Amino acid sequence: MKAILCREWGDPSLLTLTEVDRPVLPTQAGFARIKIHACGVNFADTLMIAGQYQVKPPLPFTPGMEIAGEVIEVSDDATPLKVGTRIMAVCEYGGMAEEVVISAQSAIPIPDGMSYDMAAAFPIAYGTSHLALEHRAHLQAGETLLVLGAGGGVGSTAVQIGKLMGATVIAAASSSEKLDLAHRFGADHRIDYTKENLRDRVREITHGQGANVIYDPVGGDLFDQALRSIAWEGRLLVIGFAAGKIPQLPVNLTLVKNCSVLGVYWGAYLAKDPKVLIGSLRQLLKWSAEGRLQTSVARTFDLAHAPEALYSLIQRQAVGKVVITIP
Repeated sequence: MKAILCREWGDPSLLTLTEVDRPVLPTQAGFARIKIHACGVNFADTLMIAGQYQVKPPLPFTPGMEIAGEVIEVSDDATPLKVGTRIMAVCEYGGMAEEVVISAQSAIPIPDGMSYDMAAAFPIAYGTSHLALEHRAHLQAGETLLVLGAGGGVGSTAVQIGKLMGATVIAAASSSEKLDLAHRFGADHRIDYTKENLRDRVREITHGQGANVIYDPVGGDLFDQALRSIAWEGRLLVIGFAAGKIPQLPVNLTLVKNCSVLGVYWGAYLAKDPKVLIGSLRQLLKWSAEGRLQTSVARTFDLAHAPEALYSLIQRQAVGKVVITIP
């Protein structure tokens, strides 16, 4: 079968499309082999191939942690999966390939009417935002939510979910195109942080009160500006570092503001507390079935162009979610 291989740590240009052996089901129960139709692309993939992610697979390996496809083989005790079931799933890596073997408990059936592309764009982006806002920050109706990177694949989902939870949403992004997307997803206010001072604008919008919850997948210098715009007893969610720079926390500000800084490592819930993760995804799929979420794919690439898909995230060109399709 065909797969993208990472043979050495570095940037996407080092990845190659290669013929490899098909994955084999383990002898133990509870696994399924999946024919992959689409693979979501995440910023974490760019960190993993550079050797900078929390999970560091042995070389060579195939990147890709978010898939949608069809069950083609199951081992014992893989209930409720059976051959032919359309599923979405999260795996540590291996998704940028024609097939992958996954734990059955990590798979969720794809609802009728949802395409493979949309399903591959769903679990990590929506799951991260919902778990962060609901489980970690306990966002309340009537609070103000500031979303950084609001036009990206993850940030745009935080805008939607924040609105569903009853918050007033301030979308902050680096271009008018990205802010337009956030506005279509329900943002009440918009800030272009390449042209406006983030702290000043948040204070202006909130009449000096600040944002109750801040969702930050960007990091870098924006983290400090965001922290300085937080409300009394606010919660700042650390989602990632798309800016490429890991900020340092000025702990004196957490004292003065009586605020909390909360880490969100969504993937760790697969091992630590899968019930929280699965419960979150079920709620999201319910909202989706009710038409309350606007799942969107900004751009698709075929498997041979996976490096370009990853570069679109590194260079912060993507407006929305990027997906690799595998016919």
